[in-house]
Amino acid sequence: MSIDYSLYLILDPELAPPRPLAELAREAIEGGVSVLQLRYKGGKSREFLKLAKRIKEISAECGIPLIINDRLDIALAAGADGVHLGQEDLPPQEARRILGSQVILGVSAASLEEAQEAEGAGASYIGLGSIFPTSSKPDAGRPIGTEIISEVSRSVRIPVVAIGGIQIDNAEEVIRKGASGVAVISAILQARDTKKAAQQLKMVIERARAERSSA
Repeated sequence: MSIDYSLYLILDPELAPPRPLAELAREAIEGGVSVLQLRYKGGKSREFLKLAKRIKEISAECGIPLIINDRLDIALAAGADGVHLGQEDLPPQEARRILGSQVILGVSAASLEEAQEAEGAGASYIGLGSIFPTSSKPDAGRPIGTEIISEVSRSVRIPVVAIGGIQIDNAEEVIRKGASGVAVISAILQARDTKKAAQQLKMVIERARAERSSA
């Protein structure tokens, strides 16, 4: 299936304001978010699954995919559209064997070599980063900057989603460098107005994509 990765929101209960995550997800989708990922590092499996099923109801209703971070078992149990794996998680080729060919498989990469290996192992898209410094993921490592986006985007045939420290003031640069989209957390989740923050980011992304296409 064709996926619009342009505005990819990572939902994390530990980083969200004290409001139901489902409400935030719906408002973000109304503002233009095109992919949701649910990350729940500190929660128990049953809590994670319950939340995943609730978010899946909303994403299905709105016609956008839900991807589960790390937990292939939760993704399968919740009927999610995909799973996203880091470099220390289940090898992507094993995940692809379990998931089959139709399920979205995202893989994190911080170098051209990792991106190419992920593509060869069956990844649907690359989560490239951390592009800028970020406090949302303590183990993100040193920022890799924006120049690598162009290199990776030219070298793989699957979408490249840039992640790490992306806000409204630097999203345009990321898209101009060749990213298919941006993955954000705080830029939307910690905004005063969730829907408006998503709308503003979406406008910046679409403008940058149009300028890149016409260049």
